[in-house]
Amino acid sequence: MSRPSRPGLTNDADVRSLASNTLLRLFDSLYEGAVVVDRTGRITWINDKYKALLGWNGADSIEGRVIEEVIPNSRLRHVMESGRAELLDVFAIGSRQVVVSRIPLQDETGTVIGGLGVILYDRVQALKPIVSKFQQMQADLASAHRELAETRQAKYRFSQMVGVSPRLREVKDQARRAAERDATVLLLGETGTGKELMAHAIHGASQRAGKPLVSLNAAAIPETLLEAELFGVEPGAYTGAGPKSRPGKFQFADGGTLFLDEVGDMPLMLQAKLLRVLQEGEVEPIGSNRLRSIDVRVIAATSRDLKAMVDAGSFRADLYYRLNVLPIRLPSLRERLGDLPVLCETFLEQIAEKAGEPVKSISAEGMARLGAYHWPGNVRELGNILQLAAARHDARLLNAEHFDDLPVTASVAVVAEATREGEVRALREVVAITEKAEIIKALVAARGIKLNAAKLLHISRAQLYEKLAAYGLLSDSPDRKEVV
Repeated sequence: MSRPSRPGLTNDADVRSLASNTLLRLFDSLYEGAVVVDRTGRITWINDKYKALLGWNGADSIEGRVIEEVIPNSRLRHVMESGRAELLDVFAIGSRQVVVSRIPLQDETGTVIGGLGVILYDRVQALKPIVSKFQQMQADLASAHRELAETRQAKYRFSQMVGVSPRLREVKDQARRAAERDATVLLLGETGTGKELMAHAIHGASQRAGKPLVSLNAAAIPETLLEAELFGVEPGAYTGAGPKSRPGKFQFADGGTLFLDEVGDMPLMLQAKLLRVLQEGEVEPIGSNRLRSIDVRVIAATSRDLKAMVDAGSFRADLYYRLNVLPIRLPSLRERLGDLPVLCETFLEQIAEKAGEPVKSISAEGMARLGAYHWPGNVRELGNILQLAAARHDARLLNAEHFDDLPVTASVAVVAEATREGEVRALREVVAITEKAEIIKALVAARGIKLNAAKLLHISRAQLYEKLAAYGLLSDSPDRKEVV
């Protein structure tokens, strides 16, 4: 049985024709301008409002002409070629700015057969407050992206690692060679020796310098949060996880470097997950069953003895060997006392610049006092002590008495005890203590160069090495037994 047709409508073609005419009349009434082109880019219909905006004189026919001849710089042809609509754009028609939409027209098979362009609004000036607000939001977003990128770039370079001692020069050479490779680096050394500065310098000298440098201190984050910080969290992974996925530090560092400080404090459970990332280059966020590929170079650092922790069972042996690809041991300040004068000079200049005050200096006696200290906090502690002394004392020249608050080493304490009136010490003990103190002073004055220190002490270099060994002043570095 055939379908009854409405009066005046004989077939589907008539229906489509009526629908097209209805839509054209709708466009004519709704929009400030409308134009339709066929698949060749020729105008098949344009309303009178658009003609008026174009300044059409009514004599020449517009229909049938190529769209670019009538509307220079039209993007309707581009929309047809790409098949993607441009729903909102600002377009210039002569001296006027209009808001337009461009839509590709398709047949039943999805083939593009033409394009539709409409003018949504022809008084952009009235939209200026909204446009200005949008532009300001874009500028703020771009600024935030720039600031975020800057915080994830290397802040330090090798030139900012102050010192001229042979031991420091050797370490910097090792680090420069490590920067040329893409393997994992393990920075070893006591607290305050500059491991974070070294990590920044290695990243800044590597091929990843233009990519993010992301840092995470494993000792500063609670164990319950550390996994989420490292690997990310999926929505609903646990109570309070939030409705959106949150990337971890590995995802933020993708393409760049992750500086993982105090890796020795990482719990065993997370050590296994970190090992997988290093081996496979994949991370699995909490609450996800999908692995995500990443490309991250890891620079790990620790002040702990990882080998001893492996032997004690508190650190995974397989992770240790995976991290210990390019090990670099940063020397303590005790091992490079020759750098003490230049370090003090640098710190005092920085302190004076921040405070807006004249630069202070340190006398020979004051330098000897600093050189006799054990420096458990190393370079960081030195900076703190100099800042305290500069703030407490107005003197431009800091002497030994200006460092009275500095905890003294056992040898210095014994010298003080031995000089008390009426108290007698074994002569051998006093001589040894005094000799050790003078050797330290000579090393400081000679900037760690032992040949020059021996000359100051009027002894041979061989004798100096014997005394350094006797007083425990030699570096414990396995490849170089010297104080620098």
